[in-house]
Amino acid sequence: MRLEYGDYSLLFDKGGLLIQKNDKTLYYNKRPMYVTVKTVLAISEFYDKAYSDVSKEGDQLVAKGILAVPSGSEFSFTDIYSVGDKGFRVQRRVEVLKAADDLGFSTKVSFVASESDDPHDYNCFAPGVWYKQNEFALDGAFGKDLDCEYFWRMETCYALPVFAMQNIASGETAALSRWAADVTMRDVNIMRSENYTDPSITTGAIGMSRPEKRTLNYLYYGYAVRTENETEVDGLSIDYVYPGADGQLPPPNGKHYAGLDYNTKIKTFQRINHPVEVGFEQNYSVAINFGHYDSFQLMMRDIWRVTYDRLRDKLFDVDNELFYKNCMNILNRYTRKYGDSYGLPFACQLPNMDISSVSFQFGFVGQQPGIGYQLLRYGDKENVADAYEKGVNIIDFWANRAMTESGLPQMCYNPNIKDFEPYPHYVRMLADGIEAILDAYLYMKKKGDERPVWYDFCKKTADWLVNIQNEDGSFYRAYNSDNSIRMTSKSNTPSVIRFLVQFYLVSGDERYKDAAIRAGDWSYENAYKNLEYRGGTCDNTDIQDKEAGIYGIFGFLALYDLTGEDKWLEGAIGAADYTETWTYAWKFPVRTIWPKHPFNKYSISGQSIITIGGGADVYMAACSYTYYRLYLITKDEHYLDFAEFIHKNTKQSSDVDGSCGYIMPGLGHESGNFTSQTLQSQYHWLPWCTFVEVDPTSRLYDSFGCYEIAEAQKLSPEERAERNKIYKNYK
Repeated sequence: MRLEYGDYSLLFDKGGLLIQKNDKTLYYNKRPMYVTVKTVLAISEFYDKAYSDVSKEGDQLVAKGILAVPSGSEFSFTDIYSVGDKGFRVQRRVEVLKAADDLGFSTKVSFVASESDDPHDYNCFAPGVWYKQNEFALDGAFGKDLDCEYFWRMETCYALPVFAMQNIASGETAALSRWAADVTMRDVNIMRSENYTDPSITTGAIGMSRPEKRTLNYLYYGYAVRTENETEVDGLSIDYVYPGADGQLPPPNGKHYAGLDYNTKIKTFQRINHPVEVGFEQNYSVAINFGHYDSFQLMMRDIWRVTYDRLRDKLFDVDNELFYKNCMNILNRYTRKYGDSYGLPFACQLPNMDISSVSFQFGFVGQQPGIGYQLLRYGDKENVADAYEKGVNIIDFWANRAMTESGLPQMCYNPNIKDFEPYPHYVRMLADGIEAILDAYLYMKKKGDERPVWYDFCKKTADWLVNIQNEDGSFYRAYNSDNSIRMTSKSNTPSVIRFLVQFYLVSGDERYKDAAIRAGDWSYENAYKNLEYRGGTCDNTDIQDKEAGIYGIFGFLALYDLTGEDKWLEGAIGAADYTETWTYAWKFPVRTIWPKHPFNKYSISGQSIITIGGGADVYMAACSYTYYRLYLITKDEHYLDFAEFIHKNTKQSSDVDGSCGYIMPGLGHESGNFTSQTLQSQYHWLPWCTFVEVDPTSRLYDSFGCYEIAEAQKLSPEERAERNKIYKNYK
């Protein structure tokens, strides 16, 4: 008896499972019924067994059996295998038949890889958490230490609940994912601990494991308690564990108990169990996908899209024109003159916008020139005089005050000290601010209002970039104002490509075009080919993240718009495929501790993970216009779907219409972590939160004359293609 999908066959042998391709076994599980039991001593022991009965029922294969553990507890398994969703599906029901004095249990769907049992031989993909071998993650990150036994992570940590492992030598790939976005709310009255039991939990974990034939439990200070286990272990397997566990992670921030003289390298292993009670049932379903891919990027793209198509949350119902105007009202209201400067507060506490800090950043979380451009544009188009005046004053302030002798603008101004703070000159932050000043210059020029000071500011910066560029085309991550190197990583190089392209178009000077292409060549070889998207967030270490991918898209697409060369389109597609995998495209319930918060009413879909394995924010909102443009170029319908998704669903962390209780409609929080299903957040607003929502919307309107992507789609294909030539009349 077998099931077939494409080149792959799922069949049974002696109560075990085989996955074959051209009669060659790639994956197997000799004993598919697997249970981990939390014993009366609170030690987790694992046992497995082959099915005792396999039958064919229509198009499905039904496998059954009873697994008894030494304590006397018994578990009945009924697994239904079928073909579905570009692969296979297993629906599992486990019932407790007998209960001894065990304290809890979990089960596992898994497949052992026959090609190698060494984790170093595999590249892995878990959206927003694990890319390749996590070489650009922090040392203590999940997946960084490939000599561990257990690589399990709660699926709420993943932007989509999927984990894939690809054999580097052969390209063969296996992926497991949750079948449906049907996680329910956990019992918030139960505190998660090292090894606890919760009958209400419906969240699994996905990853891989290569356990020794011994139990593994860590005491509170990190000592591993191990006892011999009678169960055979076959090798490295890809696993879906239910309920979930976070397996072999370093303690938070590397901490252990102060004052305790225990200096061995320590880890944690947090397990969740269901109760061993007669009649208790587990019911869950998993998708299984297999494939062969010539590269990690192709595998990542395909596995993401297969899972996305099945689990993507419905589009959020939002009026983007009204939301845009509400956001502009926020920016206008909170922009003011502070002494000799103009700007917005650095941070305001929600829900009433209590100002907690006043400091102006050139880009990144402050986005002062970007907001200045948006205000002058909005004020001009909508005849809002004070918005226009404030926008002009913001740009004037930076253009007149921020330039240094070297040509590298200052990054952070504090009106309290009437001076610039000693903030690193991040190339990414530089890109944000200088692009906006160029945008403002061009807008005013087209109105007939030439602003030579603004132009000269951009030119000095462009010249600085040309002069400071490394021989290989790269730029360092951060500099000091005297041109000395502050941070030696080159990973921010893609961020300045778009500015160099656009200043070339304005000036006609080939030096800027050449610099952009050289930076593009470095980025193509490193960021794109090597998936070295890291260091994009200025307040994090130089680790893998989402925003480096975003600036990769911006840079490669700008070069394609300029030259039409396929190389740059390939880079833009690669960066886009990588970057979208950081976005929570599915949903699960999350509670907040505040009575006034959008998540009390809306879902978390559309938020996106910030850095590898970190919290989430709304920064993917910045890309809706860009993904729509990429769709128009490639005709790839997936990019259209994703563009609409992030154009709408990112708004769910905002009080879109004033019904959530914030002081102004349109306000949203900066970021948070909701992997535990309880939001942990500073509950504050920073200027970028609103900027990244208005910027792509204004660009969409300027290019296509509407606020909704669905409205842009009503234009003829010829009209859309023509309007998508954004550099045709750029200057």
